[in-house]
Amino acid sequence: MGRIKIVVDGYKCERCTHEWMPRSKKKLNPIICPSCKSPYWDIPKKKKRKMTSKAEK
Repeated sequence: MGRIKIVVDGYKCERCTHEWMPRSKKKLNPIICPSCKSPYWDIPKKKKRKMTSKAEK
């Protein structure tokens, strides 16, 4: 039996890097990540900025 490569579209959480395939063929985006339950799964986390005090100026 020959081997073939199958490509399937899926989703990746920008928060926890979990990857999954949709259960149905519908084109709707998921509401939450199934792993971390974040509703912001498609928005990357913002990096923390360093605190600067006004007294140093």
